[in-house]
Amino acid sequence: MEIKFIKDFILNERKDPTNNLFRTKLTYALTDLDPVISEETMNYHYGKLYKAYVDKYNTGEGDPDFNEAGAFLHKLYFEQFKEPAAGNNPTDASAEFIKEHFNSLEDFKTEFEEAAMKIQGSGWIYLSKNGQIKTIKNHAIKSDILLLIDWWEHAWALDYQADKAKYLKNIWKIIDWDVINNRL
Repeated sequence: MEIKFIKDFILNERKDPTNNLFRTKLTYALTDLDPVISEETMNYHYGKLYKAYVDKYNTGEGDPDFNEAGAFLHKLYFEQFKEPAAGNNPTDASAEFIKEHFNSLEDFKTEFEEAAMKIQGSGWIYLSKNGQIKTIKNHAIKSDILLLIDWWEHAWALDYQADKAKYLKNIWKIIDWDVINNRL
């Protein structure tokens, strides 16, 4: 019951009486994340894959739990980005949170990368609201996600080939720390 409450109310995943899911509207253009995430990757990842999770859930096609969790995770993932910026560092609450739990941004990034690189195959990696770095092996709805990175091949392969570490290094340039502050 608690997870349903979180999904339906706090995270606003369901938006109308039909219980249909909707893709989050981007606050940036599909080209705005380039060169970190290319327009080609955005067209595929946001435009087709994320849309497919939402559409399949709404039409009852496939596994509803998998599709709902896929839509939920992609919502969180895409809404935390902004145009790339050099020196894009946490501010306010997120800066304090990272300092409290990891001592420094560099220590956080190192721990995050170590955990991410241990994922064999695909999945998700995230910073939880209690300061732990956690993984999701497939798709699952979690109520404690603060910052989320898609570790499935479709998120990085077109732009980075097999260099997942470079994908992760670059993704910090597009994190919208205001969104992370609001999640705190």
